[in-house]
Amino acid sequence: MGSMFSGNRLNKEEMEVVLNKAKEIVSSYPVVVFSKTYCGYCQRVKQLLTQLGASFKVLELDEMSDGGEIQSALSEWTGQTTVPNVFIKGKHIGGCDKVTETNKQGKLAPLLTEAGALTKTSSKL
Repeated sequence: MGSMFSGNRLNKEEMEVVLNKAKEIVSSYPVVVFSKTYCGYCQRVKQLLTQLGASFKVLELDEMSDGGEIQSALSEWTGQTTVPNVFIKGKHIGGCDKVTETNKQGKLAPLLTEAGALTKTSSKL
């Protein structure tokens, strides 16, 4: 199955290497946001996490030499082709709409707390 990102077509072995890299990153941090610097939705998610007082790792795919390949691997892994692509405690949460909806439901802060990315004393929105 080919990648939909032209110029970033990976064979099966390359995809496995990049996918393993993405999974290693996700497992190394309580919260990971795969982002692009110019993406307004990414900015919104990063701002929300910051306002909540969460600690999180941001990877700006447009500034990484293998960012396109990582985005292709994330698409294979999660089925989500867009950024932001957010993971909490190794679990795929989704993009901007899903993260903001989870917050509106009052479920984001508990997820962040459980992941160790938010202290109990942090303020809520």
